[in-house]
Amino acid sequence: MSEDDNKTDGDNVDQDGMADEWAAAMEQQETEEADGAAQTVDLDEFQNEKPQPIINPDLDVILDIPVSISMEVGSTAITIRNLLQLNQGSVIELDRLAGEPLDVLVNGTLIAHGEVVVVNEKFGIRMTDVISPSERIQKLK
Repeated sequence: MSEDDNKTDGDNVDQDGMADEWAAAMEQQETEEADGAAQTVDLDEFQNEKPQPIINPDLDVILDIPVSISMEVGSTAITIRNLLQLNQGSVIELDRLAGEPLDVLVNGTLIAHGEVVVVNEKFGIRMTDVISPSERIQKLK
């Protein structure tokens, strides 16, 4: 008998053993399904469930993660031609009215509205309306 014959016989033994394992696993699955151990659940049930609140989360893990807070006065869209013509003293009209609240963004996500204040000769913002977490999630969808 040559070495090639031995490899083929060994491969057949391995394949037979693997086939037996698969057969046993399939039988076990069929038994569990018959006993009701495995249940099918509609996806709608998961989508309608309310998330369970986490009790005593360990927030120390995330407290030192830096975030970027920015305030948006307004925005506008202009052509590149007009952009290239801007110089010192140019005025750009924004989409907000004077006196309207500013948007407070954290990492680009709107979290609140506020108004500009001056504190110790520095600009600040007073929060006038904070967006609820559920509203923020809705905006992500």
